[in-house]
Amino acid sequence: MNTWKPLVVLGTAQFLMVLDASVMNVSISQLVADFHTDVTTIQAVITLYTLVMAAFMLTGGRIGDLIGRRRVFVIGLFVYGIGSGLTALAPTVGVLALGWSVIEGLGAALVLPALAALVAGSYQGRERAIAYGVVGGLAGAGIAVGPLLGGWVTTYLTWRLVFAGEVVLVVAILAVMRWIPPQPAPTERSGLDVFGAALSAAGLALVVLAVLQSGTWGWVQPRNPPFTVLGFAPTLFAIGLGAALLYAFCVHERHRERSGGTPLVSLDLFGNRPLRAGLVTLFNQNTVLLGLFFVIPLYLQVVQGLDAFRTGLRLLPVSVAMLVTSMCGSLLLRFASTRTIVRLGLLVLLAATLWLITAIGPELKGGSFAGAMALLGIGLGMLASQLGNTVQSSVRTAERSEAGGLQYTAQNLGSSLGTALIGALLVGALAASVTTRIESDPRVSAAVAQETATHVEAGVSFVPADQVATALAARPDVPPQEAEAIVGHYRDAQIQGLRSAVLACTVITAGALLFTRHLPTARGAPRPPD
Repeated sequence: MNTWKPLVVLGTAQFLMVLDASVMNVSISQLVADFHTDVTTIQAVITLYTLVMAAFMLTGGRIGDLIGRRRVFVIGLFVYGIGSGLTALAPTVGVLALGWSVIEGLGAALVLPALAALVAGSYQGRERAIAYGVVGGLAGAGIAVGPLLGGWVTTYLTWRLVFAGEVVLVVAILAVMRWIPPQPAPTERSGLDVFGAALSAAGLALVVLAVLQSGTWGWVQPRNPPFTVLGFAPTLFAIGLGAALLYAFCVHERHRERSGGTPLVSLDLFGNRPLRAGLVTLFNQNTVLLGLFFVIPLYLQVVQGLDAFRTGLRLLPVSVAMLVTSMCGSLLLRFASTRTIVRLGLLVLLAATLWLITAIGPELKGGSFAGAMALLGIGLGMLASQLGNTVQSSVRTAERSEAGGLQYTAQNLGSSLGTALIGALLVGALAASVTTRIESDPRVSAAVAQETATHVEAGVSFVPADQVATALAARPDVPPQEAEAIVGHYRDAQIQGLRSAVLACTVITAGALLFTRHLPTARGAPRPPD
């Protein structure tokens, strides 16, 4: 039992980091109602949380090198607990964003790189593979418990209790920190690369912000942006500026290395092929995972009208399947290599998303939907059981914090872009579909069709069709038959938008197969270099 005590602490922390994100996803409708806002705003809050983590994960890993991984793990948990407490008490959506998205995100940026390094420092060989499989499984458990627990608490009590409970869980983890064995004292004495941290954070933030707002701003032709650039939407210009800042970050890091300083992250790590393959696959996995976990609750709650608890029940098959499959990761290595397992996982995930497209319809197909969810969980579990160990086992001991920072940067950047990109594609497909359907319907007058197109062009929201019907009923200038036609087209456009968003996840999954070539090919747990 003493051997696995560190894993209890680290696995519980991993569970905690995943729990509230899944709670937020099933509580979207309630958050919209509680804060008198819309889905797009809550999407921005969810995206900001993962964006803050992605932007500061490299910095968190570097701080671990400077002051010690165990110490930064404790500090990060303390910060995370403060954010959870503030979130539980949030009176406005702005305070919610501050407590959850910013403060909790910063706490997680300190905890997660240290967690990855502490797992690698506490276990060796097959025990390390088991430990990473368990950590991946507990991430799956967080995804499993989050929708169900969060859905029940949100429906029958209040979502705020989940975050109050997180404060208690943080205190419990801190009380047993002695279970983690002493780690090597930090040997790095050079200071933190503050300028590099600012460049990387600003570059990542601009790219994700632009993708998030693309549905409102437009990609090329402006829709409803706060400003234009040379008459065009600012989206591509913001992405270009973000890319330029990231390029400047790379140049700065190379210069810092040549001048004898210690960079925020050594760019030479990207020459490590197994590490690079693991990071790209992690990025793609989380893009698909968070994209789907944003789209599916919208389908269940907004289209099907389920409450948060029943939404959690519908998500249970994917969560349980992911948990069980992740836990079996070390057993799978007895029969196949990491590369084979990851490729099979991606193929299973590909099949699951295609199945899900057929299961999404005006009426909920219970059996088909549950089967697609279970298959989705198996594919995600196969990936989660392998990739964390692959990343950490591809680097030397001294590089583990950097690798941990890169690992969780890839994961959370994927999460940010998954929520932002898939959400933007969903809204864009909804807008295009509803406009086309209304304009081609002879039952709708040209004047009403033109007015509808103008409203859609200014920005369309993913809301229940009954809400659209109520709004049209209050318009005496829109005849009942035209209102009925518009509501019907809006319902159909919602389904089309959801299917388009899932199809985008299918394409991303297929593309991920191209980056698995350099994953480990030997059976058994990957071994770190000397």
